[in-house]
Amino acid sequence: QVQLVESGGGLVQPGGSLRLSCAASGTTVSRNTMGWYRQAPGKERESVAVIFVDDNTNYADSVKGRFTISRNNAKNTVFLQMNNLKPEDTAVYYCNARPRGTLRSYWGQGTQVTVSS
Repeated sequence: QVQLVESGGGLVQPGGSLRLSCAASGTTVSRNTMGWYRQAPGKERESVAVIFVDDNTNYADSVKGRFTISRNNAKNTVFLQMNNLKPEDTAVYYCNARPRGTLRSYWGQGTQVTVSS
């Protein structure tokens, strides 16, 4: 059974930083397309950052240059380093795993990020 557990969310002032973690079990992150998504109140869930099996990455235009997705295969964990946070980054952030060669998709429970002074 695949489980994704996010952590690291919280309240931060504008300009601050947070690092989100997504610990995976039941699957190997290096064999998945791993992604971070977010959903703000009243808005649809959107892709924030993705890291592919070949280590290529993709970012939403709104976070380019501020967010970095990375993967620690030894810890079977994916991270999202978020710098220079803005109030519009406030949302619930979700981790997603898509095993290579399948159509399956797994989600974590989400972690709240609030950027406010």
